[in-house]
Amino acid sequence: MTTLYLIRHGIAAERGTYADDDDRPLTQKGIQKTEQIAQRLVELELKFDLIQTSPLVRARQTATILHDYKLASVIETSDLLAPAGNLQAWLNWLKLQPEEADRTLALVGHQPDLGNWAESLVWGSSKERLVVKKAGIIGLTLPPRGSVIGRSEMFWLTPPRFLL
Repeated sequence: MTTLYLIRHGIAAERGTYADDDDRPLTQKGIQKTEQIAQRLVELELKFDLIQTSPLVRARQTATILHDYKLASVIETSDLLAPAGNLQAWLNWLKLQPEEADRTLALVGHQPDLGNWAESLVWGSSKERLVVKKAGIIGLTLPPRGSVIGRSEMFWLTPPRFLL
């Protein structure tokens, strides 16, 4: 069984403040809140076998904070988690991974993609209704075999204020 945590990056610099939006970093407040959330995840005894992150600076910084708090020993960057990433391509990647009895993955990315991915995995299609707040988390359980679209279960939808 795969447990999947979809984690939105922390508070970042305002849009338009960088020539390339991909370069927007976390603000100091974003770093502090993300560290507080990472500490809370440690207290909840969460561990990830792998953290995959969007290549954008703010997502990589968020993933690094989670890693620094020892929530996972491995971080990978995946273009599939960049804005407008492709869920089916990511699921194809997942199918190619060695089969393990239980694994826990964290994906650090962006809104609306994370909300849309969660909707598709749980309900079979996206209506763009789930909103993942900055540094918020959605927890999903993926079925062990076959298609996961519309067959996954959501067990956690947490805005950051409930973790602080």
